[in-house]
Amino acid sequence: MNNKELVSRPALLLERLRARPLEYRGVKLFGILVRKERWGLSWRGWLIILTGIVVTFYLFLFRVYPFLAVTHRVNTNVLVVEGWVHEYAIRAAIKEFQGNHYRRVFTTGGPAVGLGGYINDYHTSASVGADLLKKWGLPGERLQMVPSRVMDRDRTYGSAVALRDWFREHDMAVSSIDVVTEDIHARRTRLLFQEALGKNINVGIIAVPNPDYDARRWWRYSEGVRQVLAESIAYIYARFFFYPSVSSPNKQARQTTPASL
Repeated sequence: MNNKELVSRPALLLERLRARPLEYRGVKLFGILVRKERWGLSWRGWLIILTGIVVTFYLFLFRVYPFLAVTHRVNTNVLVVEGWVHEYAIRAAIKEFQGNHYRRVFTTGGPAVGLGGYINDYHTSASVGADLLKKWGLPGERLQMVPSRVMDRDRTYGSAVALRDWFREHDMAVSSIDVVTEDIHARRTRLLFQEALGKNINVGIIAVPNPDYDARRWWRYSEGVRQVLAESIAYIYARFFFYPSVSSPNKQARQTTPASL
């Protein structure tokens, strides 16, 4: 083999490789294995991703609870108490009423859990909440229960719609309300009440802390983890995926359900 052939052989092999179809390059074992070029993360890319994960995790641990358990009072003389809350929230509602200038207190809520649906107004969370408020000293003449007569997945919104309908049916002009509820349910409650009542009524919110665990270290308690995760998902659904119907579900229930059985 002369020098000319040694020089021309690499050039010949390169020319044949270029002429070969791209999909046939790097193929082995009768086409079972194929080598393909791909992009991969560098150490800088992995560092950015890991930093983002750590920051997100940190923000979730320390910011999600105060975000959900928001308290923001407005200038109003109407106090609304969600009837399903526990007694510690009922006692807080009594203190709220006594320490401020509220004139009327409304309780809201749908059929009590375990009944399978609406029976009558006195088997609702609104009625249960009203009884507890009177038990802890709220004057009966200041109290009005407003039950919701339907039981579905959007119970908070249904309770707010029932309250809106009560205001309209009794020609009660209301420009603002404060709603008492339990800690991390607060932001979703305000969102759904505002959605139901409309822009003409300003909705304030009062979040009552759960005494069963330390809110600053909620992740150390099984109940805290369960409630925060569940409420975070529920708020995301209510904020981005919930589209309420135009008609009132409570009016529909009045037309199809007798007042008592």
